[in-house]
Amino acid sequence: MKQFFGAFFGSIVGMIIATLIALVIVVMVITSSISSAISQSNVKEENTSIYNNSVLKISLNGAIDERALENPLEEFDLGPLSQPSNLGLNMLIKSIDGAQQDDRIKGIFLNIKSVQTGYASLQELRRALEAFRQSGKFIYAYAENYGQPEYYLASVATDVFLHPQGIVEWKGLSMQLMFYKPALEKWNVDVQIFRHGKFKSAIEPYMLDKMSDANRQQGEKFLNGIWSTIVTDVSRNRNIPSDSLQFFAVEMTIGSAQKAFDKKLVDKLLYDDEVSEALKKKLGIKENEKVNMTGLSNYYHHISEKSFSEKIAVIYANGEIAGGSGSESVIGSDGLVKALREARKDKNVKAVVLRVNSPGGSALASDVIWREALLCKQEKPLIVSMGNYAASGGYYISCPASRIFALENTITGSIGVYGILPNVQKVLAQHIGVNIDTVNTNKHSDGGGIFRSADEKERQVIQAGIENVYQTFITKVAEGRRTTPEQIDSIGQGRVWSGRDALEIGLVDELGGLKEALAAAAKMAKLKEYSVVELPRMKDPISKLLGRKEQEAEEAAIKKQLGAFYDYYKHAQNLMQSRDIQARLPYHLSIH
Repeated sequence: MKQFFGAFFGSIVGMIIATLIALVIVVMVITSSISSAISQSNVKEENTSIYNNSVLKISLNGAIDERALENPLEEFDLGPLSQPSNLGLNMLIKSIDGAQQDDRIKGIFLNIKSVQTGYASLQELRRALEAFRQSGKFIYAYAENYGQPEYYLASVATDVFLHPQGIVEWKGLSMQLMFYKPALEKWNVDVQIFRHGKFKSAIEPYMLDKMSDANRQQGEKFLNGIWSTIVTDVSRNRNIPSDSLQFFAVEMTIGSAQKAFDKKLVDKLLYDDEVSEALKKKLGIKENEKVNMTGLSNYYHHISEKSFSEKIAVIYANGEIAGGSGSESVIGSDGLVKALREARKDKNVKAVVLRVNSPGGSALASDVIWREALLCKQEKPLIVSMGNYAASGGYYISCPASRIFALENTITGSIGVYGILPNVQKVLAQHIGVNIDTVNTNKHSDGGGIFRSADEKERQVIQAGIENVYQTFITKVAEGRRTTPEQIDSIGQGRVWSGRDALEIGLVDELGGLKEALAAAAKMAKLKEYSVVELPRMKDPISKLLGRKEQEAEEAAIKKQLGAFYDYYKHAQNLMQSRDIQARLPYHLSIH
């Protein structure tokens, strides 16, 4: 026994010492990096100053999130402890708007590698760039290759440059869905489906091997609507007839750099050094002089704003909806309710803009958020600004708003609910050799579990729950939109709509982005001058680093391994793990 306690306490002491050593190393690395950065601060300050006749350089190579992470250690090289910086739509638009009013900034240089975001975010970003262009300043865009999303963004520029051996992808939009029914049958997994809404096709991959007619109908409708907006925008900025752009896509006449130039999709075919020379010529500086180029992050932190006591709160609802506190990619009902309540009770906050970018999720969590949104609206103006998605649960939490704004390319609607109940009894028995036996106090004590199919009585109870949630959903939407449940049901049934179509059927009030939503909120609150406060408050990178969980590390590893298939994996995992009724977009939507 004495040896046992000796080993036990020895292990504890060892763990404590190891933890202390790790903390000392972290502190040493951070201290060393900060000291190094401070010692070089004089040089860095000279290099980061914004001079007259400058160009704002926006480098795009990866994902564009809704919000940029405020990183106080961004300038410090912490090696393996460094947190990757993300590019936020809020940072981009604020910087472009600031540069438009800044006499020191003469133009913008878009250096494009890849852009990973939805077409609504691209459209919102294009609007900011278009306003910059209309102010009389120039925008140069350059890429070695333009994928379709990248070209859609670049086409707003005054001059579009392409590498002489590059390509422009221009072929129209496509949407692929993955169906799991054959695999489930092969592994003897029985999936029981409960739904309301003929368009609620989130569960189709588990019961069909191809799209239903209703699903294909709605897909073609909103996909063609988004493509029409893209063609119209490109046609306006490039001065190319829409019919010609449609012909280029159908016949695939655009591919090589030379063809893109011949068809006027790009203005010049240039190498990187030639782009630099073009910038010098535009700015009127000598060949041996350098272009005063300021980066996006640097410029964003140089933008000065007046502070006003009266505020408008912008509350970000970004990700799938679930109960609890949530995370960066999940809207937790507790966290969002806390943010809404904070804004509602703050006397200095005169209006609230709820920025929704969500495909939905838990119907119960959506209802919890809906209640707090309604209470907020009863005390002060509540405006909703829809991003790439505001569907199903995303629409549920939006419907109490005084006014709803969406982009033409927003995916919204999907007013419907469903539930999935998998039965893995056979797969465990036949493929793993595990049998399940059960003891119940009552006949249905194990009902709703994953080790047997629901019987008829249980199916009736679950379906009744689905119907009850759907009726609640359409009733609350009807109240918010000042119409009848019957009218909402006629455009509901789980059907997905583009923002442009949603305007026509009354699900949104106006087409516009966050900027237009803020203007509407200010008007309703009778504010001429105001500050913007963003909620929920984001974790700083130090707290994020210290609070990193093993699950997050595992998920990052899976994401790296699966690459483009990760989104499909995550969508299937979320559906199969859902234990409550779902108000969710009817499938993982990947438009390209």
